[in-house]
Amino acid sequence: MYSLMQKFLPVLSWLPEYKKENLSKDFFAGITIGIMLIPQGMAYALLAGLPPIYGLYAGMVTLTVYTILGTSRQLSIGPVAMDSLILANGLAGLAVAGTNEYIALAVLLAMMVGLLQLSMGFFRLGFLVNFISNPVISGFSSAAAIIIAFSQLKHLLGITVEGEKVHEIIINIFRNINDTHLLTFGLGIFSLVLLFGARKISNKIPSGLLTIIVSILLVYFFHLHESGVKILMEVPSGLPPFEMPDINKTDMLTLLPLALTLAFVSFMESIASAKTIQMKHKDYQVIPNQELIALGASNLATSFFRGMPVAGSFTRSALNNDSGAKTGVSSFISALVLLIVLLFFTSGLYYLPYTVLAAIIIYAVAKLVNIRLAKKLWNNSRKDFIVFMATGFATLFIDIEAGITTGVLISLGLLIHGASYPHIAELGRIPTTRIFRNIERFQNLETYESILIVRFDAQLFFANAHTLLEFIETRIRQRPSIKHVILEASAINGLDATAVDMLIDMNNDLKSRGIELYMVNVKGMVRDVLERNGLIHEQSTQYYFLNTHDAVSYILGSEFKDFTEYVLQTNIKSE
Repeated sequence: MYSLMQKFLPVLSWLPEYKKENLSKDFFAGITIGIMLIPQGMAYALLAGLPPIYGLYAGMVTLTVYTILGTSRQLSIGPVAMDSLILANGLAGLAVAGTNEYIALAVLLAMMVGLLQLSMGFFRLGFLVNFISNPVISGFSSAAAIIIAFSQLKHLLGITVEGEKVHEIIINIFRNINDTHLLTFGLGIFSLVLLFGARKISNKIPSGLLTIIVSILLVYFFHLHESGVKILMEVPSGLPPFEMPDINKTDMLTLLPLALTLAFVSFMESIASAKTIQMKHKDYQVIPNQELIALGASNLATSFFRGMPVAGSFTRSALNNDSGAKTGVSSFISALVLLIVLLFFTSGLYYLPYTVLAAIIIYAVAKLVNIRLAKKLWNNSRKDFIVFMATGFATLFIDIEAGITTGVLISLGLLIHGASYPHIAELGRIPTTRIFRNIERFQNLETYESILIVRFDAQLFFANAHTLLEFIETRIRQRPSIKHVILEASAINGLDATAVDMLIDMNNDLKSRGIELYMVNVKGMVRDVLERNGLIHEQSTQYYFLNTHDAVSYILGSEFKDFTEYVLQTNIKSE
């Protein structure tokens, strides 16, 4: 019974055995992340079109819920830049940012995302994230980071800028560039310099909190708000009320595509972060389906406290781990930090400038633009480079949903094409050895006029069976002297009905032309399929060998007198 409870409440797997020596490490890490989440939470709420305080609401609630239900002990849940951008773009045509209607839709969206993720977790759909390749994630993240950065230029410059796509924002910035509020712009640039400078000096400096404190002091003592610098002004204090989101069937149907996108993207971000950090720890395992449940419960919970949709933050999680966090106690401490801020310190945020929050957002997303990966893909895999660029451009110039869809479809298309046209090699022997290699990759290999040796480097099934047949037929047309075809089958892990039929038909056709088919390195379960379908029988077992050298030796005339009998005895039991 207790083990079942541990399965659904992973906190029970580590909290009862909590070690006292971990408390100081968890405490320090929790304080660090809590301090970092104050500026980030407010900045990402602003990016989402919500009052900044909503980011703190979301962080406080979800950190607590995830710690109880999540399997990662270092993952930091809360508002993230990418989800905030998706939310803002999705709600832009439905309500005006910051209005009560807009806030109600955002809260309802958080509830829907939570319910979708809970459903996905209960139905064990965590494997779906495996269909999103790293080039898709990186291409999408890089493009989203660029969109986020450009979307904040209006706050950084102190001007009004319309448009959601990068090219629209750029055009409108140039149209309104003369309206730039120089004091606002100067404070924003100062904030960026402070943020990047502090990071360069030491990663342990809470650059976000430091920038907020310095900017508030500057505005307060020099009365910058009286000179046109926009500030937050009144920030609600205390805890958010516990209340049911406004449920409207029409709104829910309208929000469903956006909720599906957010549910999938936030899980993708979270599981990628959790698995990356878990690789550094051997005392626990990240379980994707339980992560879906934990993330879904977190989003559902935040919707009852006026929170926004959340996900696992890679930057905060990495910092949490680097700060020494050993268990989820660090997240409890972070939630406590936010609770204290909400209860006692929100009045101190009155003079916080919007341009500083914009600078914090730009600083946070700058590292998401993965130019290094683009160069690596260009050098190592042009197909993956195409996926990366196509995903990025679709995200930049169409919309976020189109970017993800484009990346997934191209990835699946390339996967299907690769499965349909796998690598096939003709082999030759390295002189004086028993080793056979691809004649197109090695020089001076020995080949035989009457023997064709083919290696098929994939599972053989209906989509690619024709390619093997076409390859062999092409070689036979080019070399009419071929009387023996050896199929090196070590990479063939399975056969379907179409592949079996093709092999039987090809074998019969070759025999009718006086050509013998041999198979080497046939795996056990593949051989079982061939036996059940009659391709292997007592009269033809001499055509199945343990390795290519034995097959060639048999064809050319082996020096072993009882060679055929030896091959039969060993191959029948081989796997």
